[in-house]
Amino acid sequence: MVGPRALLLRAVIMGPPGSGKGTVSARIVKHFALKHLSSGDLLRDNMNKRTEVGILVKSYIDQGRLIPDGVMTQLMLSELKNADQYHVLLDGFPRTVPQAEALDKVCPIDTVIDLDVPFETIRERLTARWIHPASGRVYNLDFNPPKVPGTDDITGEPLVQRDDDKPETVMKRLKSYEAETKPVLEYYRRKGVLESFSGTETNKIWPRVHSFLQTKLPEVNQKEAATHT
Repeated sequence: MVGPRALLLRAVIMGPPGSGKGTVSARIVKHFALKHLSSGDLLRDNMNKRTEVGILVKSYIDQGRLIPDGVMTQLMLSELKNADQYHVLLDGFPRTVPQAEALDKVCPIDTVIDLDVPFETIRERLTARWIHPASGRVYNLDFNPPKVPGTDDITGEPLVQRDDDKPETVMKRLKSYEAETKPVLEYYRRKGVLESFSGTETNKIWPRVHSFLQTKLPEVNQKEAATHT
């Protein structure tokens, strides 16, 4: 818990699939004691618990339809009410300008961290990923390749590439992300709260994100990070 509400940070992290957003988010939470609110985690949790929202969301997903802005906004704003005593990092929301506008009316965002990783880097990163279906073991041809190409180290069974990781699917996902979120990035740029971090390696982007957040949360960094590192 932190001090007066006026000092609470309301941050959003944005970045395309495979940009290292999950890794950077985890490090931000670890070093700065922010409460991480992921729209994906919330959706899965609600679907697993079969809440009213979860059942509604599942019906949209089963039909291959996009979840309406109103449903996502209601879900996230409800969670924010439960986090009104904490610094917050929103992940996966807002994804559209109407969501951003609805969020600002209730909870103005003062910091947006944009991970600007080239699509070609992401394509190479994701398409190098292969899995052993039975165990879920993941291999990356660049970082931790299998001992024998195309086969699982333990069972010797063949590895497969998920549909999501196939080159044509990756590019489709990236183009969809760009079309969907470019207006949101522009919305926050006009508000003067967008901070972009360009690069091809998460470990080189992270120190710059860390330094930037230290200017926003020096008191949390000094008191809290010592217990989290």
